[in-house]
Amino acid sequence: MESKLMGILSTLFYQFFLFSLISLSSATIAADYVGSKSCVDCHEQAYQSWQGSHHQLAMQHANETSMLGDFNDARFKFDGKENHFYRKGEQYWVNIEGPDGQFHDYQIKYTFGVTPLQQYMVEFADGRVQLIPFSWDARPKKEGGQRWYHLYPDMAKSDEFYWTNTGQNWNFMCADCHSTNLQKNYNAQTNQYKTTWSEISVGCEACHGPGSEHLTLAQQLENTGMGFDGHFGFDRDLSKPVKEWVYKEGSTTLQPQQIEQTQQLQVCAQCHSRRIQLNETNSHVTGKFLDRYLLSNITAELYHFDGQIYDEDYVYGSFLQSKMAEKGIACTNCHNPHSAKLQVPEQAICAQCHLGNEYSPQNHTFHEANSEASKCTTCHMPETTYMQVDPRRDHSWQIPRPDLSKNIDTPNVCTSCHEDKSNDWADKALLSWFPNSKYRQQAHFSIAFYASSINHSSAESALTYIAQEPSQSNIIRASALERLSNHPGKNSLNALTAAVSDNNEMVRLSVVKGSSPYPLAERWQLLEPLLKDTVYAVRSSAAGALVQYWSGLTEQQRNALKPALAEYIEIQQFNSDRGSSRTNLGNVYRAQGQYDQAIAAYQQAIKIEPIFANSYVNLADLYRAQNKEEQAFAILSKGIKAQPRSGMLSYSAGLSLLRQSKPKQAVNLFEQATKVEPNNAQYWLVYGLSLEKVDLSKASAALNQAFQLSANPEHLYARCDMLVKYKAPTAIACIEALKPYAPENIISQLKQRLNQ
Repeated sequence: MESKLMGILSTLFYQFFLFSLISLSSATIAADYVGSKSCVDCHEQAYQSWQGSHHQLAMQHANETSMLGDFNDARFKFDGKENHFYRKGEQYWVNIEGPDGQFHDYQIKYTFGVTPLQQYMVEFADGRVQLIPFSWDARPKKEGGQRWYHLYPDMAKSDEFYWTNTGQNWNFMCADCHSTNLQKNYNAQTNQYKTTWSEISVGCEACHGPGSEHLTLAQQLENTGMGFDGHFGFDRDLSKPVKEWVYKEGSTTLQPQQIEQTQQLQVCAQCHSRRIQLNETNSHVTGKFLDRYLLSNITAELYHFDGQIYDEDYVYGSFLQSKMAEKGIACTNCHNPHSAKLQVPEQAICAQCHLGNEYSPQNHTFHEANSEASKCTTCHMPETTYMQVDPRRDHSWQIPRPDLSKNIDTPNVCTSCHEDKSNDWADKALLSWFPNSKYRQQAHFSIAFYASSINHSSAESALTYIAQEPSQSNIIRASALERLSNHPGKNSLNALTAAVSDNNEMVRLSVVKGSSPYPLAERWQLLEPLLKDTVYAVRSSAAGALVQYWSGLTEQQRNALKPALAEYIEIQQFNSDRGSSRTNLGNVYRAQGQYDQAIAAYQQAIKIEPIFANSYVNLADLYRAQNKEEQAFAILSKGIKAQPRSGMLSYSAGLSLLRQSKPKQAVNLFEQATKVEPNNAQYWLVYGLSLEKVDLSKASAALNQAFQLSANPEHLYARCDMLVKYKAPTAIACIEALKPYAPENIISQLKQRLNQ
């Protein structure tokens, strides 16, 4: 009894002593970065696992050890032009084409990644670090590797991802995730960088945080001669949210006994997500992820309608859709955080929770045991190859749904493997295997997303249902709310109103975009509460949306807006190395009537990023508002030369010519807009209307194309109206096609006019 009491007292003394040290240290020591080598003495196993990992080799100085590519006077022809990779002593150089169309010599200063490809970076005098367009395929030769290849073979010099443009800029696009304690240090006045880091690659402190306080406490404890065990001296808990999994009657998988709040997911998500960085000061660890980053939702640009990955999403957006996330699974349930490899062999990963007898080949996969087709990942984590050689697995753990594929053309793993079979065949096969599957009867959000994409009449009600359905993941609900911007109505307004007070910040944030079609009175009522939201991205985004109405706000409303607006401006200033952010600043100045500052901001945006079309359009629109139409057209013409792939510039220039009473010249620009962006219904509509007195047949075809793209009955009506006006032979067929979409009185009016 006495020994037990002494043990308790000893433990309590240790905890009190440790607490005292931590409290004292927190009050007197500002945590700083000490480097990964400082960790090796106490954490040798973790350190050795980290060695050679993708984290440790994320970025390196170009030297004999790090360079995988062939720089031994290697020559590679692309587009009929020869590129040269060579060495000068210990330096590595390339002779490749620059933005001026001429070949130049560039020194390679850094490597980027290791396998299955390695990229290379050039540092310019202004501190800008850019990735060259040629990558080294690091795969074995038998797999097609050990070769140079062009990463973006169809890239034009006006594209964002041309190698000297913003999309390939390391300082903004890549550095935050491939280095430790990165400070961008961009000077907006000089348009230069002085970017710094503590470690060139992803070190221990990139995840654990600055380690000086931990190191100090460890030394103090060691000097006492006491043993110690604990992750002290850091501001984050990187442990798994679920400490114990238990069996529950009737379940085929183990269930979490309890889900605790830890910071592991948001720490991993800082890099493993498709997002925009908002600042370098707010903590996404002790605060919310959206205090520092703006996460991309499930959009058509990044995902298929059912949430499967389309473009690279870096895992987090996919993962948040999954049942795994809902159940408290975290990255380290599967992955070793130091080596980035799987904790156990792939075939055993899922068996940690999924009961083996329930998920055997006989009961679940219905493919030969131990075959590729029988692996869990083959069906539930299909691979998509990016950068031509880099396969990435989908972390949303989709249930194969060929029944959805039949209707909305989403991919499914069945016909991806069985290429000679149909979705109908796959659907019947799954039905025979799983006749009682709950998923077949489940209303899937993809139907609502698809309906929205084709502007179906049911889209609003379908999206509002998804947005308010608690069984849906928060990122899906948020994505549904965003899509409501295309479907304003009573149901949408009700869903947006409810979302304002939602517990999840992603959902609240999506109200900003979802409310965009509504007039000031309604939109202010929706967004005003968000101006005081506890999360940085929510309140700043609300301010950025509301500032456009500045002239219509009362003094009280302006004062309510100012604190969050200051944060919105901070974000634009932090990202002022981008034309978009400087354009956003210009929009703020214009809304507030500071026209000279707005013009200067737009001009600066054009100067630092000439290919960004919006800055030309916004500047031209300001000139138009000032009755300077010739200046507006001049700036749009300049934009077309800098960014010929923008339909918006040609479209806006055409409108400018119309205002200058030059309709014939405008037609050519409207036509150019449809060629550059053939899927934009608005461009086809205006092009068709502009052709009315030039070529009725072409006008009709253009208006028909607008309707086919938009499914907007107003576009079909515009075509019928024009055909009726000129008594065209095809008018009656157009009216018949309009019948399902228009009231009877509209149809009657068109027929009467046709017969007059």
